[in-house]
Amino acid sequence: MSLCVFEDDGAGRLAPLALTRAVADLRVGARTLLETAVDVFPPSRLHLHTRAAVADVTAEEHPEAVVGQAPEGGTLFLNGRWLVRPGDVADAIQAAGRSGEARAFVQGETLLALWHPDPPASLTAGDAVGRAQAEGVAEERVEGETVVTHLWDLIDDLAARITHDAEAMGGLGDHLGTVEDGAIVIEPGRVHLGAGAVIRAGAVVRADAGPVWIGEGATVGENAVVIGPVYLGPKATVNPTARVDESAIGYWSKVGGEVHGSVLHSLSSKGHDGYLGNSTLGRWCNLGADTNTSNLKNDYGEVTVWDAEAGAFVPSGRQFAGLFMGDHSKCAINTMFNTGTVVGVFCNLFGGGFPPRHVPSFAWGGDGTYRPYLTRKAFQVARAVMARRGRALSDAEQTLLAHIAETQGIGTG
Repeated sequence: MSLCVFEDDGAGRLAPLALTRAVADLRVGARTLLETAVDVFPPSRLHLHTRAAVADVTAEEHPEAVVGQAPEGGTLFLNGRWLVRPGDVADAIQAAGRSGEARAFVQGETLLALWHPDPPASLTAGDAVGRAQAEGVAEERVEGETVVTHLWDLIDDLAARITHDAEAMGGLGDHLGTVEDGAIVIEPGRVHLGAGAVIRAGAVVRADAGPVWIGEGATVGENAVVIGPVYLGPKATVNPTARVDESAIGYWSKVGGEVHGSVLHSLSSKGHDGYLGNSTLGRWCNLGADTNTSNLKNDYGEVTVWDAEAGAFVPSGRQFAGLFMGDHSKCAINTMFNTGTVVGVFCNLFGGGFPPRHVPSFAWGGDGTYRPYLTRKAFQVARAVMARRGRALSDAEQTLLAHIAETQGIGTG
């Protein structure tokens, strides 16, 4: 079966995280939306349909997939914002594929999935696929499925999502790394310790409240406390004396201090003391020492969060929401983020007081004064940062980032 994971017109609300990646590449637990979709619907050939702006970086991220080319023959189309789970809806979609007749599965006004035995090229001709593109196909109404619509949806039910992913990935109870003398592992049968990973002396890893997945080459430092459910990606580091719970720490990221209910996509650092709660960071982010995020208002009221499509703060329905930070953004030591703060791509924040609760992409400054972060300087910093991980800023990444800067009216300098 060919599988095409597509983007619809909901990508804009997921800025700034979706500005630099396909929506399906957003991490919503131990895995991304795409990884969960492929797990439930294993394809013989994978197609990815994205906005034109992110097509080239998506192709670099997924060399095994076909990007930007209309699929031919029998194909299952899945919405990249759908958090796919096994169950009645997935079974119905599988049955539609076996029937050979085109059928669309719709929740509300959102096209979740479409099976088509002979999809027309027009289906994926634009940036978005939706009900209009599937016009004429018989629809089946579904309900109860999770569709990532707003930024805060990225961290909803995070503990349950990590638990599901850890169990789906398998290998709990496999201890291929090293547990040093003096380390304590509670319920080791619910802990995966990858090859080359190490739990240092004095560290405590508790899996009694949920599984702990420690990836290949990852490290839990001396006297750190990790309380599951937690995912530590390959080469991730929990620094000595840190506390991490109900969080997903992506590939080669580093965390210190206290991290709760949060997601770091990959290659980001919150390496020092300070609190990060109910937050999500993109790639190549860095939080300076003693950076703290508020995740609860003083009046215990509902948190509002910036919505890029609405151009305004909107109610989140959440009591707890911290920081949502786009790729390549950084902040200085002792930075304080207010509840429900959204920071764009390539921001450099410093100074006393709280930054605004919405900082647009390519902003530089603090104390209420911000100026454009010119791309010449921004890319120079990115190259230096990425070189520390043996990476380089690709032409596709630079083109995309320059496009984002241009939409903000930012010049090269």
